[in-house]
Amino acid sequence: MTGRARRVVVVGAGAMGKAWIDTVARRPDLEIVGLVDIVADAARAAAVERALDVPSFGSVDDALDALDVDLVVNVTIPQAHLEVSAAALRAGVPVLSEKPVTPTVAEALLLSAVSASTGTLMATSQSRRHSRGIRAFRDALASLGGAEQLDVRFFQNPRFGGFRDEMPSPLLVDMAIHQFDQARYLLSSEPVSVFCEEFSPSWSWYRGAAAAEAIFRFADGRRFSYSGSWCADGLTTSWNGDWRGNAAHGSAAWDGETDVVIQPREGGAQAAVLADGAEGLDAALAEFVAALDGGPVPSGEITRNIGSLAMVEAAVASAATGAPVRFDDLFERASARAEELARAGGFDDAVGRLGSDPRRAS
Repeated sequence: MTGRARRVVVVGAGAMGKAWIDTVARRPDLEIVGLVDIVADAARAAAVERALDVPSFGSVDDALDALDVDLVVNVTIPQAHLEVSAAALRAGVPVLSEKPVTPTVAEALLLSAVSASTGTLMATSQSRRHSRGIRAFRDALASLGGAEQLDVRFFQNPRFGGFRDEMPSPLLVDMAIHQFDQARYLLSSEPVSVFCEEFSPSWSWYRGAAAAEAIFRFADGRRFSYSGSWCADGLTTSWNGDWRGNAAHGSAAWDGETDVVIQPREGGAQAAVLADGAEGLDAALAEFVAALDGGPVPSGEITRNIGSLAMVEAAVASAATGAPVRFDDLFERASARAEELARAGGFDDAVGRLGSDPRRAS
């Protein structure tokens, strides 16, 4: 696209919405032309706080009717993601959404079908894929032959208050998708089964289970293990976790920030050099805009991202049943449910796009 800046509407005016406003504002090729929040006063307040002279709306439909829009950034609560993103896609407006792209795999399959049927790009911002540290760690593992055993320890102690304190599975549903998505990125493979247990330590301040242990088996026999807690006071890890990968020719570790250490089978340990590059939200947005300009499909494109959401759903299901969950079974059930949702929700144009296995596009 040449000439004028792309016109952007940000939907959701909470803390993350404001972070996205700032991210968009840093790009001269993008222009925020409207803010949306179900609480109209919140959208107006965010505009004033960020010194934006733009209109505010109570729904994305109102914004799309009133404005010429080139891009929607969806930062609403997960339960609103399907409705907001589908409305934009049906209007022919590309969408970059906060994670999770939808609360369930079935809804994500439906939204992917809407994206395909309209020919409009839909992607999720898995911003923790985009860091200098994880890129260096992935390169280190590749240089050793690729990790066949990968593990992460995630221990943090946030006192959020609000809805997270009341969620049934706060760690797995609200946080673990980051590490699960990072594992898919690091292994360049897809999981085939998982066994997971979730629980709460006696001192937990969450109503739901805030700790979990999970082992994923991947298609090529690789294993990924996750050990995490959201109520771990003392010796906390980074928010990306503390990683180690074992490969045929040595091992590598990453502290989740900037320290990547590699040790070949023969030789001493050495620090990896981190290359420069955009990180976090800025990198996710840059990747998306580049795709709109004819560049590569973004790593968070919805069909590619469904595998990460499926890891969350499968882990929760395994913890609930006490048995391993096969991803083939999960996708079979989710596909049937997606067709039910499509027919009930008036998405008849998308039904013909349902049924393909999203893991082939990852």
